[in-house]
Amino acid sequence: MYELRQYQKQAVHNAVQFFKVKREPAVIVLPTGAGKSLVIAEFARIAKGRVLILAHVKELVEQNYEKYQSYNLTAGIFSASLGKKDWDQKTIFGSVQSVARAPDEFFNNFSLLVIDECHRVAEEGATQYQEVIKKLQLRNPGIFILGLTATPYRLGLGWIYEYTQAGEIKTEQPRFFKQCVYDLPLSYMIRNRYLTTPIKIDIPVTCYDFSELTEKGQTYTIADVEEILKSQKRLTPFIVRNIIDITEHYQRQGVMIFSSSVRHAEEIMTYLPPEDSRLILGDTEISDRNKIVEDFKSKKFKYLVNVSVLTTGFDAPHVDVIAILRPTESNSLYQQIVGRGLRMSADKKDCYVLDYTGMGHDIYTPEISDRRPAKDTVPVKVPCPVCAFQNDFWGYADDDGNVLEHFGRKCRGATQDAKTMEITPCGFRFRFKLCHSCGVENDITARSCEKCGTTLIDADAKLKQAKLSKNAHLLTPDRITFEERKDRNSNPYLEVRYYDLDSNYVSEAHFFSNPSSIKKFNINFLRSHLRRPELAVEFQTPADVIKYQVLFRLPAFVIARKQDKFWKITEKVFAEEL
Repeated sequence: MYELRQYQKQAVHNAVQFFKVKREPAVIVLPTGAGKSLVIAEFARIAKGRVLILAHVKELVEQNYEKYQSYNLTAGIFSASLGKKDWDQKTIFGSVQSVARAPDEFFNNFSLLVIDECHRVAEEGATQYQEVIKKLQLRNPGIFILGLTATPYRLGLGWIYEYTQAGEIKTEQPRFFKQCVYDLPLSYMIRNRYLTTPIKIDIPVTCYDFSELTEKGQTYTIADVEEILKSQKRLTPFIVRNIIDITEHYQRQGVMIFSSSVRHAEEIMTYLPPEDSRLILGDTEISDRNKIVEDFKSKKFKYLVNVSVLTTGFDAPHVDVIAILRPTESNSLYQQIVGRGLRMSADKKDCYVLDYTGMGHDIYTPEISDRRPAKDTVPVKVPCPVCAFQNDFWGYADDDGNVLEHFGRKCRGATQDAKTMEITPCGFRFRFKLCHSCGVENDITARSCEKCGTTLIDADAKLKQAKLSKNAHLLTPDRITFEERKDRNSNPYLEVRYYDLDSNYVSEAHFFSNPSSIKKFNINFLRSHLRRPELAVEFQTPADVIKYQVLFRLPAFVIARKQDKFWKITEKVFAEEL
């Protein structure tokens, strides 16, 4: 019989407690090497009804089944590629492709569905996963659905679940999986020696430049990547030579190289020693692929090149070099790639991570779903002033880690009732757009008010209108100045000037003579200009503002309109609104 590790027991316990109250699909996040197979086995053992464990590739089906069998437990396999179609046993391990085509009688009496690599489950549509789920729910509407994955984040979609047990709302969009009931960080596995230590080596001298892809701020295609690789083709032989030099000099055992495309992989192969390297592509014959994988595990050759096919369901513990030659927008995918080299093995002290992309991913960094506003921004922790939840946002920090500025919009913190499992979001907005009709705070990019439905003025529309108007001036500020001045009656006021690169400027005046004018300044200027809006305090004098001017940021655009002989600032547009 097997013995669960403490975190595995906690994962099982959390899921059971959740299912006692809710019948909604839930997720457990366990990194590479955390023993998903063992957790699956425990759920299958304690389940009162029949259990179906689904995976998308035969390797995972076989791996989970063999692990289950090794605990002296009996189960069946339903997978055409493995040559078995059992369905009488209490526990069935199946490939989703085969199970989707199974006879209707197969789906009777299942009480639990477990989906391995559940980030592959589409939210909607006629997919094989949804087809299987629909058939199971038709026979048992109360079936429990549990997903397991190491990467609960999908490009183009974002987080695959809505809420995490740590008290964070991951997305306000509806998801098939409602809650993550347990999430084990990769750092825990490394710190407790369940995984080997990754040693990341950035190679700035011999490195592709994929910055053009990220600067667009859009999802890129293989064609985009290949165009860049074509222009930087001379770098590939130097990169491969660097991989070989490091491997030989430090006597590494196994090297996995992740390439950007088929063409790229084939080029890489021409620079590797032919007797000591192999290539696996998406269309590699199953029998050939199995032979290559087995030979690699047996250390019959050293360099294994692949194109997006060995990121999951692959287990070769001796791998001690991961070479990344493909760009990825997702930190989760990056961590999944690195995870291929983190399993423990005899005579293995660590794993070198050779990153030739220059994209700056970090194996310990949390996935931040918001679009990165600038290449030099970093993940920062920002506490909510209302609920104290520690939000992960993009921002800037000093050398000591103190947050200087962040681009967070809304607190992601929430509380969950222990009895009902109902979730109450915090809802605090760091930055917002006020509805001019009802005064409700909306997201800065909202097109209409979430309460009254009033159409909100769009930032792009503001800029277009200002450019077309003869009585409007559009200024792109390069710097901002704060000066205390006095009016004709010797009353002090604050003059704020916005200068462009040609030293042209527009200005605005703020008085602090009474509580009403102070409140007006705090509403109209302070919240939008503060680099950290959650730290907002009421300044009482122009001198206070000047003293702390380092806390303020520039807008991206300032719009001024002609009023008599003067220009009056009427709108400001900040970067996050665009």
